[in-house]
This record gives sequence, C-alpha cells and structure tokens, in this order.
Amino acid sequence: MHGPGGARVNVSGAVELRHGSLVRRHDAVLLDLDGVVRVGPRPVPHAVPVLGRLREAGCRTAYVTNNAGRPPAELAGELRRLGLEVADGDVVTSAQAAARLVAERCAPGAPVLVVGSPALRTAVAGQGLRPVASERDAPAAVVQGFAPTVSWRELAEAGYAVARGVPWIVTNTDLTAPTQRGVAPGNGALVAVVRAATGADPAVAGKPSAALFREAAERTGARRPLMVGDSLDTDVEGARRAGYDSLLVLTGRTGPADLLAAPPHRRPTHVGRDLRALCAPPQAAERQPDGAWRCRDWQARVTGGQVLLAGHGELSAGLWAACAAAWSAPVPPDPTRALAVLGRLPES
Repeated sequence: MHGPGGARVNVSGAVELRHGSLVRRHDAVLLDLDGVVRVGPRPVPHAVPVLGRLREAGCRTAYVTNNAGRPPAELAGELRRLGLEVADGDVVTSAQAAARLVAERCAPGAPVLVVGSPALRTAVAGQGLRPVASERDAPAAVVQGFAPTVSWRELAEAGYAVARGVPWIVTNTDLTAPTQRGVAPGNGALVAVVRAATGADPAVAGKPSAALFREAAERTGARRPLMVGDSLDTDVEGARRAGYDSLLVLTGRTGPADLLAAPPHRRPTHVGRDLRALCAPPQAAERQPDGAWRCRDWQARVTGGQVLLAGHGELSAGLWAACAAAWSAPVPPDPTRALAVLGRLPES
C-alpha cells in the first residue's frame, strides 16, 4: 500500500524507494533539523525509517543547521539517540561555514577575533587560523556567533576591530533563540549591537546565505544536492541562492497558506507532506488547454481572483496544483477556497 506521502510502505512499516523517486534525481540530500527531522526531543513521524532507507540505498545525507553554539559531534549524538545512524561529520553548522568564509579572507595562521562559542573557536582553528579574544591582538578578521555567555566586553572588542575595517563574518542573523523559558535574543540581536556601534554590515554564513548550503555540498562531494526544509525564508530561499533544488515538507513552520502566498524567491522546487516524499516520484503540475493546472487527480484554476481547487486523492498533489495556479496569476489571488479544500493536509 502507499503512505500519504506517496512512498510505498510495506506491512512492517518499512519504506521502499519507488521507481523514479525524487531522491534518485540527486546525489545528496541536505536536511534541516528542527521541523524536518525532529521536533524538540522527538523525531518527526516517518523521519527515522525514511532516512534509514536512504542510507541503506547509499544516499549521501548531511544535516544542515544555523546552530553555531554547539559542536557537530554533540548534535550528531542527539540524532543517534533518535534512532538515526549519523556520523559526526554528517552535521554541518553555520560555525563551519563561517570559518570557511574567514579562511577565504585571511592568510593561513592569521589571528581571528572570535566572539561566540567554543564550537566556533574550534571551527576557526580547524581552518588553520588562530583564534584570539581581543582587538589588541591585531586580528585579520572578526567572526561572531551565538553563545549564551557572550558579554558586553566581547561585543566591544568586536566593535573596535570592525570599526577599523577588518572583515566581519557572522554565523547567522536569527533574531531569536528558543529556550526552556521562552524566546530569548539570538545571534541576530547581538550582531545588531555591533552594527549599531560601527555602522558596518557583516557577511553572513548561515541560512538563507548560500555559504552554509555550499559548505554542506562540499563536505558531501555533491554536485546536485536536494535541500529539504520546513521554512521558506531560510531553507528554500537559501537553496535557491545556492542554485540547488529544494523540497518543502509540511511538518514544521510552513503551512499551505504560507506556501500559496510565497514570493518567487521563496518557492520550492517540490513539496511533500513529510520526508516520505523523497521516496516517491516528484509531483508535477501541468497547464491544461483551458488554463487550469493539473497535478495527478487534482485541478486548480484562478477565477474571479480566487484559487479554485477540485479533485481527489493525495492532498499534497492538490496543494501543488493550487500553488501552480496561484503562482502563475499576475496578481496574488485569494487562496481561501482552496485552503478550505486542503484543510486536512497537515494530518498524517
């Protein structure tokens, strides 16, 4: 029988790769973590069996995260505890991407002022550079990432160095950081402090910058990677900047309404309910002679400023038809009626 994502599922629950499956079109899969592979301490439904099947089939995978505060080995350990077979080197962080950007701008062995976590200092040292903590050490660059221990003094040292014109690279510009007590200021908020003091703008390594995606592709040796994410403004936009295809899964931040309203630079190449979409043939929408868009057993059209959707079967195919209709309209249409039809989409 077939699961809702289109993948074939046998009676024991194992996932099988179907002929012409999406993953077969690419030489590596790059995966966001939160909302794609896990939600908090638990795996996203179907993620573990799908990723296990991909590994058995010889598919190269990398787990790509904006988290610069923790070493890859620690994050890989968490994924192993979910039941995934993951090597430490399979995790690629924005700290590693930032360190590579710094190395491209500095001579080997150059001093680099590091503001952030021990993981960031390790990444910088791993590029053959010398981490320092003060502007008095005449750093050739500043690299800044998040750590809950970052102090005013460290931000001041960064400001002194940036103000004299050295390259400034930051791991990411996420304004918030989730904690057990709620939402706290993230690296973007700390970057804003240095920006306000200096008037400078940094180079950004993390999503949606292309640097993090290219770092992951470099580490996997991929030329045609597929980025899988749950976010339009980081995962999908970043993949487009890097020139990679993307699969948006609906297990995290993005829902049907967000997808239908996506601007061109945030539209994914593929959409699926969850990671099982990797094991199924990709969905394709085709324009019909009457102007409607058809995907499998669904048809969508824009009439009177509304997206109208009708059909039956896998609802993600209906969503893809609705997206094709909405995105082809000269003026963004009202998706209300299509969303009413797609109301059951988030269900597993």
